[in-house]
Amino acid sequence: MSSDARPPIVDLATWQAARDELLVREKAHTREGDALAAARRRLPMVEFDGTVEVVGPDGPVPFLSLFQGHDELVVYKHMWYDDTPHQGQCEGCTFTAWNLKDASYLNARGVSFAFLTTGVWPEVADFVGFMGYTLPWYSVRDVPEPIGGEMGYLTSYLRDGDRAFLTYRTTGRGNEPINGSFGLLDRTVYGRGEAWEDNPEGWPEGQHACWYWRTDADGNSTWGETGRPTAEWTRPGAGPVTTLGRHGPHH
Repeated sequence: MSSDARPPIVDLATWQAARDELLVREKAHTREGDALAAARRRLPMVEFDGTVEVVGPDGPVPFLSLFQGHDELVVYKHMWYDDTPHQGQCEGCTFTAWNLKDASYLNARGVSFAFLTTGVWPEVADFVGFMGYTLPWYSVRDVPEPIGGEMGYLTSYLRDGDRAFLTYRTTGRGNEPINGSFGLLDRTVYGRGEAWEDNPEGWPEGQHACWYWRTDADGNSTWGETGRPTAEWTRPGAGPVTTLGRHGPHH
């Protein structure tokens, strides 16, 4: 790597002065985030039928049961490829799910968490077991919005007795707060290593967005037929592959 692709070297006092200057902007960013969170809490909400059934390990259950006695529920809606081997499932949703594998602190605050997906339950159960996920998963196949519908969304709900309400949802980069890896990468010198980022002159050329979300058996990034969602390589029995095995678009 060229020495041009590194920050300039300065003494600690000079570095601290630059760091303190940036901290002013970071604090302003935090306060704006607080203001946005306050605005979210002031959104209206949509009532829907919480008795609609979803399918989990115990068979069909009413959606209201996902609250597990709490008044609030957050879900991530995981995209799904039907009749597809594990390596063909969504790399972005795997990245999201892998970064949130425990909800103890949410539960302590009175918020439940679950994953929803449109896959048929036997396929979903097999995938969840392979990945070692312990948070609740449910199939919402053919269930209308705001429980089912389009996947890839982080969605929040409120319960008032037997009544259920949609309070918030977001997708795309709005899901980034779940992914702690993003926050850490954004605090490194070379960031996410993606072409869209604003980098100093001489920095390594970035690759396409999300390039490291899939890798092959040798750890090389690839979105080709030999790749798996990167976290899958940590799972027992995850061997080399030669196809994604997809038969159509995700649901």
